[in-house]
Amino acid sequence: MFCKSITKYNRRKTNVVNVGNIPLGGENPVRIQSMINVATTDITAAVAQCEKIAKAGADYVRATIQGTPETEAIKIIKNKLSEKKTYIPLIADVHFNARIAKIVAQNVEKVRINPGNFIDKKTSTYKHLTDDEYNAEQQRLRKEFVSLLDICKQHKTALRIGVNHGSLSERIMNRYGDTPEGMVESAMEFLRICKDENFHDVVVSMKSSNTRVMVYAYRLLAEKMNSEQMTFPLHIGVTETGDCADGRIKSAVGIGALLADGLGDTIRVSLTEAPENEIPVAKKLTDYFINRENHKPIPDVDEKKYFPYSYNQRKSNAVNNLGGNNPIAVVADLSHINPIYDKDFEALGFVKNGGKWTKTNDSPDAVYTGSSLLNSEIQGITMLSDETENFVRCDISYFNNDFIDWIKENSDNILMLESNNTNAVAEFRACFLMLENANAKNPVIIRRTYDDKDIESLQIKASCDFGALLIDGFGDAICLQNNKIESTILIKTCFSVLQATRVRFSKTEFIACPSCGRTLFDIQKTLAEVKNKTSHLKHLKIAVMGCIVNGIGEMADADYGYVGAGTGKISLYKNKMLVKRNIPQELAVDELINLIKQDGRWEDV
Repeated sequence: MFCKSITKYNRRKTNVVNVGNIPLGGENPVRIQSMINVATTDITAAVAQCEKIAKAGADYVRATIQGTPETEAIKIIKNKLSEKKTYIPLIADVHFNARIAKIVAQNVEKVRINPGNFIDKKTSTYKHLTDDEYNAEQQRLRKEFVSLLDICKQHKTALRIGVNHGSLSERIMNRYGDTPEGMVESAMEFLRICKDENFHDVVVSMKSSNTRVMVYAYRLLAEKMNSEQMTFPLHIGVTETGDCADGRIKSAVGIGALLADGLGDTIRVSLTEAPENEIPVAKKLTDYFINRENHKPIPDVDEKKYFPYSYNQRKSNAVNNLGGNNPIAVVADLSHINPIYDKDFEALGFVKNGGKWTKTNDSPDAVYTGSSLLNSEIQGITMLSDETENFVRCDISYFNNDFIDWIKENSDNILMLESNNTNAVAEFRACFLMLENANAKNPVIIRRTYDDKDIESLQIKASCDFGALLIDGFGDAICLQNNKIESTILIKTCFSVLQATRVRFSKTEFIACPSCGRTLFDIQKTLAEVKNKTSHLKHLKIAVMGCIVNGIGEMADADYGYVGAGTGKISLYKNKMLVKRNIPQELAVDELINLIKQDGRWEDV
């Protein structure tokens, strides 16, 4: 198993990695980092951005290093930061060029390399490799990589093996395809060499824009490292999450699902915004898991039916529009709303008709009707009847054999499952496994209550808790309660969590990278323009990517892609297929819209 226990929080034991004067792993707190998005060769801008990131509270800052000019620039940046008494370790991000990685490793505290392109060139076709050819490629990799490790040892430079779902090597794709298993093997090839060479200052990451792929890959990697007696720390992140609330929610879903199980020694929240905006979000994420090991005890459960490495939705009975093959639902808890008049209530799409509140066709997809909540107090195990639906509100304290037998016999009862445990994810998970082991198929609503006044804090916590369970395949509906925040915001948050976990899509999906020095256009401005013109196309996934490093792979399941191809030039993709190359940037958004229209997938607002 990737973690010691699914009912007792334990941080995964890792060795300490020294990154300049700020170590990570071991007993150190989860470290936070970001990345500058200006050209590394723009010394003034790069130094200013590093200072902003450091002032925001980051532990490390990363910069892209494409070639010799950047290797020289990073030395100057380091000296200027020292002159300004800004002491923050610098991480060099290197793609495609092992020679440059060896040069820059002499002048920074840490180097990130991508095993998918360290020595391999990205191709669009993958020829079959014999065992001998495969082994020969691995030997070529070993020779080049060991020479980098020797330099890192000499200069006390740490290393990150940064796997990206979107840029796996031809060799890995040949054997494993575009899978979490392939991502893990991509890292393990390099980690085994590190172990052989007695090099321990290594951090490893498994990033993807697909939160499921990302979570499963990290879990598989942790299990694989455990089996091979490796204790390398993990850098956690979701790539291409976009901006605003959706970017924060998607990041919290993926990162939070792993932090909840004690995985993660350093994190980066990748937002398509100013990089210093990432730090407060990351802090809220890590703070949510501080002292989690002191949670209330949770009963041990038989874990045989828990398989956390691929998506398997728990099978449940259908009770009206909940459970079974129905989509995962959002439940609107309106119990705090004044039944006589409340603007918030009307904003949710309810109207008063003959003295009874009813839903309009435009109302959110909620299970509860207005009347059932407004006229009912839910305390303990109280049956709520609304025509044919019975709701049973409970928590783990009720889960004895008699209760489970009763629930199983009354299969038309819907459980509203709650927890006040600080480790709510583990407690919910234990409840679901008790139901599974008893073969009880009742639909389950996961209900979480928070008292945050700050919307962002609420969204982060809800995303961590709901996200981990939905990725595990648990839950037929989610219900978010907070009397201090408008119900419309709560419901939008729930739908965003469902979309981030990929269990239900209800709006346009935007996949967008945070940008870096490789990006040759204003990606924040472009993303805003694309959103403004296409956000009504709820049936589409649209990617806005700064460059091709991970672009084509991370937008693999996007319907359309807008990808930087050079200075002022954009290429457009349909799925993974390049359809228009080197379009002038000022024409590219309109060309994207024309492409959607040509395919007959455009809808007028």
